[in-house]
Amino acid sequence: MKHKAILTVLVIGAVGLIALYMTIASGGNWDYILPRRGMKVLAMVITASTIGISTIIFQTMTNNRILTPSIMGMDSLYMLLQTALIFIVGSGSAFIMNRNLNFVVSVLLMMVFAMLLYKLLFRKEGANLFFLLLLGLIFGTFFSSISTFMQVLIDPNEFLMIQDRMFASFNNVSSDLVWVALGCIALTILWMWKDLKYLDVLALGRDQAVNLGVDYERVVRKLFLVTAVFVAISTALVGPILFLGLLVANVTYEVMKTYRHSYLMAASALIGIIAVVGGQLLVERVFSFTTTLSVIVNFIGGVYFLYLLLRERS
Repeated sequence: MKHKAILTVLVIGAVGLIALYMTIASGGNWDYILPRRGMKVLAMVITASTIGISTIIFQTMTNNRILTPSIMGMDSLYMLLQTALIFIVGSGSAFIMNRNLNFVVSVLLMMVFAMLLYKLLFRKEGANLFFLLLLGLIFGTFFSSISTFMQVLIDPNEFLMIQDRMFASFNNVSSDLVWVALGCIALTILWMWKDLKYLDVLALGRDQAVNLGVDYERVVRKLFLVTAVFVAISTALVGPILFLGLLVANVTYEVMKTYRHSYLMAASALIGIIAVVGGQLLVERVFSFTTTLSVIVNFIGGVYFLYLLLRERS
């Protein structure tokens, strides 16, 4: 009952912030404001939910509360793709100007990378998941280095377009992309639904999960691909937010204090929505767009990450 009460409070908080965001400083122009803000809120809900849930799943698979899906190099690959497109074909190309095409290309490329990364390492039975993370970290550093090299050579005017894509933004989200992302997420949830029950067992570790009859390799492979889909969609939709997953997941653990992932994933989605919508309210109403949500989240998340490291050390 305690966990259900906490979830109820989180639902009230999330709905209250969304209602405040939708109605604040409206000036009575509801026909113009509600559709625009509604699409932004839907993009925030999608981004916060996918990042929060994917981080919970990823940390359960790795049995580590400091690692996040960004260690797989998805964010770095996204920036490399955007930089390479502008560097090679120019900012006037359809791959840049057409947001729908850019979204599809970005998601497909990130998914292909994730599958190749997994196939490359898991060709042999019993391969260690941590080798996959190490490989993702190496690729992420490699992608970042190539992106930086091209950004140094690129035209300064076109570099401004790259800068816009370095940080998550909800101001120019295409309504078409939001519905496409929502459809992809719904299909992914349906695909993984029957395997969610294994997450409580996976949290015990590989050996215990195998002893309890879980097909560990199949379940981990499937959940890894689900995590990759969620990260790819959220990143391609609004841009990278590095520390949001770390922040949301660890706050979820502190608030819920349970091993049951049905509660953890629901709470992570709600806490993520509260963080993103509340942060966007600060950006628009307090800072007057002088900063971005990514800067706020990365600052708070970076400080919290250092706190977690120091706490684990002690």
